[in-house]
Amino acid sequence: MKLTYTRIVVKISGEQLAGGDGFGFNTTVAKKIAQEIAQVVATGTEVVIIVGGGNYMRGANGSGDGLRRVTADFMGMMGSVMNATATADVFNANSVPANALTTVKMDQVADFYTQRRALHHLRKGRAVIVGGGIARPFVTTDTVAVSLALELDCDVVVKVTKVDGVYSKDPAKFADATRVAAMTFDQAVADPHIKVMDKAALGLAMEQGKKIVVCDLATPGNLVKLVTGEQVGTLIS
Repeated sequence: MKLTYTRIVVKISGEQLAGGDGFGFNTTVAKKIAQEIAQVVATGTEVVIIVGGGNYMRGANGSGDGLRRVTADFMGMMGSVMNATATADVFNANSVPANALTTVKMDQVADFYTQRRALHHLRKGRAVIVGGGIARPFVTTDTVAVSLALELDCDVVVKVTKVDGVYSKDPAKFADATRVAAMTFDQAVADPHIKVMDKAALGLAMEQGKKIVVCDLATPGNLVKLVTGEQVGTLIS
């Protein structure tokens, strides 16, 4: 099988892991994600997953009334570690070998992230699930996904969302919104209507020439289609 991408980073938000519950971790959603990742791993593509923590705390929205933004951000990081360890459990229970790594030191909870450790797991055919963000406040997990894609020499960053790509404007608000199959980094950064990914993440990807694909996970087989060369979602390059 000819592969377009042999190592990918997939960014999954905490909100997606909560499913329809709105809060906490939904194992049914995690099982569906495991099924999609299993298809990708079966092709020989190595997978890194970055999970957010917004199903427990979003630092940008959760601070105030005495709670500092720095503290709220660290709470979100700890939430993402919870998501990483839970996702790894569900993956392994469903025959998808996976290891959770944390960028925040929590020796009793998960192994600490290092490039060497991540590459070791990838070469053994295991999905690597990273929690803890970049272990610093004021940095989104979108930016972390791009940063780790560069560090681990991944071919592409896959941002999975609720919609099937980037639209000309918010499709939930505007009936005439149209999906864009491909766009440049300049367009994505400059257009105020493009809010599917953090501008800092887009700027880093543009600076380093790292491709981004925005697509949805709700369509079965989307990720395996992507790594085998089919057009899925929106390519930003």
